[in-house]
Amino acid sequence: MAVVMGETASLYDNKFVVQTQSYGPEARGGASKSELVIGDEEIDYPKVLEPDVFIALSRAAYLEYIHGLKENGVLIIDEDLVDIEGDLPKGVKLYKIPATRIADEEVGTKQATNVVMIGAFAAITGILSVEGIKKQIQNRWPRFVETNVKALELGMKAGEKAKAEQE
Repeated sequence: MAVVMGETASLYDNKFVVQTQSYGPEARGGASKSELVIGDEEIDYPKVLEPDVFIALSRAAYLEYIHGLKENGVLIIDEDLVDIEGDLPKGVKLYKIPATRIADEEVGTKQATNVVMIGAFAAITGILSVEGIKKQIQNRWPRFVETNVKALELGMKAGEKAKAEQE
């Protein structure tokens, strides 16, 4: 997911990007992590010190990384997989997206969960352009453009709904 988001920002939105990731044997459902730094200026340090946005697609990842989220940050969770436990960092805006459910029931494949969440992220933050994401979908998955564009659009709709509920 972070790779697609970073490529979109770099190739189509004229941003500077650094992306790192760590995946252990627990990558499926465990606390794997990708970090993405997006900026308008050159990036001088490749690691995320305090994320502005945290997207949690598993309970394990949420529990492992929530305490690093910046005060007044944005937390986007897959509401069917992540239960909020304990206190959130001060001022955090929480957005609950049924990403896996949307992918499974409306797109027709759970494999589209990440693209649903990219759409939600774009709608909530405005950091990535929709046209850029669509171009990157065509570039990365030419055989599955229709499925992934549908997932993107449904994710954006869910993100817009979650954002409206926050305001």
